[in-house]
Amino acid sequence: MPLILYGTAWKQDATAHWVETALRAGFAGIDTAGQPRHYDEAAAGAGIAASARARDTLYLQTKFTPIAGQDPARLPYDPDAPLATQIAQSFASSQRNLSSERIDALLLHSPLREPSAQRVAWRAFETLADAGQVGLLGISNCYEPARLAQLWRDARIKPAIVQNRFYAQTGYDREIRAFCRANGLVYQSFWTLSANPALLNSATVLGLAAAYDCSPAQILFRWLIQNDVVPLTGTTSTTHLRQSLDVLAFELETQDCTAIAALLA
Repeated sequence: MPLILYGTAWKQDATAHWVETALRAGFAGIDTAGQPRHYDEAAAGAGIAASARARDTLYLQTKFTPIAGQDPARLPYDPDAPLATQIAQSFASSQRNLSSERIDALLLHSPLREPSAQRVAWRAFETLADAGQVGLLGISNCYEPARLAQLWRDARIKPAIVQNRFYAQTGYDREIRAFCRANGLVYQSFWTLSANPALLNSATVLGLAAAYDCSPAQILFRWLIQNDVVPLTGTTSTTHLRQSLDVLAFELETQDCTAIAALLA
């Protein structure tokens, strides 16, 4: 998994262009979902194809979105089918959209309300992994530590990824990130910049941006990477694409990491 991913949500007709642009700029990981309401997964696949990047140089990650998160008029599966069949149908649609038999990671877009349904969904995920069709399994929008711990206990193939919004309202997921660190899961952050204007405009981050001759966004991305977080960016700016990749070229000093951590305490 690359240290930073390009997210494809909310781009609609511009999806293919920005996926191609991100890959040509140097991104090596694409995050998408089988959720036509917010993602154009087929267009993401078209952007990947147009980039001419070899498949073995790319990390592709998609999601199964339960009915509650879907547009009823545009479903990638039969809403009347059993849950396990819905997952199989959605995943097959993602394979077609991305022109790839094997997907590097499959995430459950949100926890299911009923524990029994959650177990059925995860067993369907495990079936895909057993067949070699998907590598890593994970969950998104999971903000309850107890729910994540229960999934971990119930799973035969353990979740490898948690992808959550990273913001103050959840205490920056401190407990969940600690669970991920202790158990070898990768924590991915989305809406990392949009949800944190106060953090980005804090005196600490602005001062570090001046000291390192970079942007506040780069300081936050770099801090996350050095603290076991894989950030997503969905920027539609070529300048910001380049700046996002430039965070891989420097490191924050220990005392500067500590100063940023204090803002999140």
